[in-house]
Amino acid sequence: MSYIDWAHLESISVEEFESTKPYPFANRKGLLTDEGFQSLLANMPELSVFDHRFGEERLAGQDPHDRYSLEYTPETNIPVPWKEFIDELCSDRYRQNIQRLLRAPKIEFRFHWHYTPSGCSVSPHTDSAREHGSHLFYFNSEDDWDPSWGGETLALDDGGKLDYRSAPELSEFDGEIAFQSIGNYSAIMKRTDHAWHAVRPVSCPEDHLRRLFIVVVNPDNLFWKVRDRLIGKTIQRF
Repeated sequence: MSYIDWAHLESISVEEFESTKPYPFANRKGLLTDEGFQSLLANMPELSVFDHRFGEERLAGQDPHDRYSLEYTPETNIPVPWKEFIDELCSDRYRQNIQRLLRAPKIEFRFHWHYTPSGCSVSPHTDSAREHGSHLFYFNSEDDWDPSWGGETLALDDGGKLDYRSAPELSEFDGEIAFQSIGNYSAIMKRTDHAWHAVRPVSCPEDHLRRLFIVVVNPDNLFWKVRDRLIGKTIQRF
């Protein structure tokens, strides 16, 4: 079984991607095959293996991004469909398409899941300056998620005026675009100093979670590897 719809991914032109405002992104339905999406959705990793990431300090006093988080390593105990999907993501074909869209010559990936409970949010932020971008895969279906509960990623337009090392409120942005995120949707985003995004507080029942799988796109760069080693930071790269 193929998880990625290769024809769909390869149909996204660099020109279309880069011309999207307020910054380059592609929020598409069906970048996973229907069969692949359903298989992954039916085999989500159990919450019991996640770390609790609540109340952690962020850059410039930004509000914490409270959630449950699971970082992938080859030893991570996850269902077989997810291992098969990650194998596809590690393929040359996927890597070359992400390089093409982000105009990044040499990249490597990190993979992690975020599950967000009711009441939690993602404050306005840009991703780390060390990243080229990310690919967010959403895993809430029409059967288990009510749109009124929220959970959409918001692409925020700062008009080019905000410092990414600041902590603005949502009211400070000139506009926002809510990504489609229920069902077989994903979003590829290019990191820039003005690629702000956020999620308003989720208001789902206690037995539901907003669920994402994220491909973080990093430069394959010796500087960052040495820096991480010096500060004792362990990052699994693929």
